[in-house]
Amino acid sequence: MKKKQKKNKNFNINQKSFYFEDYLETNQKKRRVKNSNISQDRIYLLFFLFFSLITIFSIKIIFVSLKNIEIYNKKINSFYHSPTRRDIVDRNGTLISRNVKSFHAAINPKLIKNKENFLINVRLNFPDIPIKQIEKKLEKGKYFYLKKRLDQNDKEKLWSLGEKGIIFEPFQSRIYTHAKLYSHILGQVDYDNYGVSGVEKYFDSELKDKKLLKSPLQLTLDTNIQHIIDDELSKALKTFNSTGGGALLMNVNNGEVLSLVSLPNFNINKRLNITDKNYINKITKGVYELGSIFKTFTVALVLENNLVSPNTIIKDIPRKIKCSIHEISDIKEFPKDLSVEDILIRSSNIGTLILAQKVGEQKYREFIRETSLLSTPEFQLEEIGTPLSFKWNKCKLETISYGHGIAVTPLQAAATYATLSNGGNLIKPTIVKENIFKEKKRIISSKTSEEINNILRKVVTEKEGTASLANIYGYDVGGKTGTSQKYGNEKENLNTFISVFPSQNPKYVLLVMLENPQVAKDLIYNYRGMKIKGTRNEAGWNSVYIAGKIIKKIGPILAIKNKEFYNKNVAKKIN
Repeated sequence: MKKKQKKNKNFNINQKSFYFEDYLETNQKKRRVKNSNISQDRIYLLFFLFFSLITIFSIKIIFVSLKNIEIYNKKINSFYHSPTRRDIVDRNGTLISRNVKSFHAAINPKLIKNKENFLINVRLNFPDIPIKQIEKKLEKGKYFYLKKRLDQNDKEKLWSLGEKGIIFEPFQSRIYTHAKLYSHILGQVDYDNYGVSGVEKYFDSELKDKKLLKSPLQLTLDTNIQHIIDDELSKALKTFNSTGGGALLMNVNNGEVLSLVSLPNFNINKRLNITDKNYINKITKGVYELGSIFKTFTVALVLENNLVSPNTIIKDIPRKIKCSIHEISDIKEFPKDLSVEDILIRSSNIGTLILAQKVGEQKYREFIRETSLLSTPEFQLEEIGTPLSFKWNKCKLETISYGHGIAVTPLQAAATYATLSNGGNLIKPTIVKENIFKEKKRIISSKTSEEINNILRKVVTEKEGTASLANIYGYDVGGKTGTSQKYGNEKENLNTFISVFPSQNPKYVLLVMLENPQVAKDLIYNYRGMKIKGTRNEAGWNSVYIAGKIIKKIGPILAIKNKEFYNKNVAKKIN
């Protein structure tokens, strides 16, 4: 029994030991597997985190790199391809100035294999380039410019050479589509696209405004009219052997300048250093004694102050008047008795002087102050002249009454004529659309304005008038001539004609000026139905003649574009 029990006992112990050992072994294995899984999960998690961070940083780096490249490319494109200055257009939207992509030709000597052959090709294609200087630069081996601001023809010549050492550097270039036509108005920009003269300088900040790049700067000028006036004035310089000239066409009601021509002019697409004073803008910068055109101002004042009427007779007008140490006289002999309007029609110095004395110095001073004739004119150009100041001493009233001893710019004279002819409302000239002078200030009454217009018309139509050659059929032209000595040079004369048309309801004022014209002995005039040769060097025989030719050509253009003027004339014909 005991053995049996012992056997059982041993069996149970063994069983227990068996099961115990089995449990421990499997449990340890399970723990090892579990611990191994946890360690692997941690590694995977860390790996995933690191991979994610690396991916995120990589994407960020790539994104930033691409963005920087994009920004850089945009900057490059905006500089080389997009305009850095606004376009400039005329009143009809015709392009007259724009920025375009141009090139400089640079040379990298290290990339040129056969320098001798290269120099030969340069000499053949560009004979104006100094070859010796190019040869020295090649020997130094440093990067240099062969030619700046290439035109298309030059670029094609250089491109055809097939030289790797020729580098075409792009840059922004300002192109003026009409070259000489607007040289005294547009001005120029420098190599960095900053305005240095004319409109380009005056509106420099506005033209570079990025917000306005798509909106061109619109001027009041008309390219077709500008071309016609420029062409006629250029012919006049040759016909009368004149050293220079100018013309200005302005709307009398709002001051818009439709044309401004000053000769000689120059090609603003070329970089030229012009020092000759004859190339100044004669209309805005030049200051001149304009002579008898001032007589209109004197007559307007005497009428405005109700001192006389146009038909009032001024009796016993002397041949000469001594004023202080000066003796004043008329060039021609006139009747002793002249009406007020005849004094202006015949252009009598003495008669005008007597009228000025009736007006008095104080009222003449007020007129000059209100019209700003002695102030620097306000105009959208950098090239503006300042009238010469003077003292109101003895005889000053008498001499300025007929335009002697007072020097102003032609721009100011034309603006004053516009004011006198438009009903008496002060205007200020403008060269930019939608920049109209809105202040209403009356200088003379509409009655006086109408009387002046009637007299100016008679200056053209009457036999005794000085501007018969401007009597162009259908345009009702009125005006006043002025022949004077050029200020600062008594050997040269200045001939001017300021016209208004149509005189019954003026729309435009046209000033034509010739510097030092000569008698055109071979020119045949059609003078009041007669064919005669020119023998006199006066405004009536040159400036008036040119003004008539200009009005005849631009008249149809103005009538077509001015619907009000056109409709009124149609209505008159129907009635």
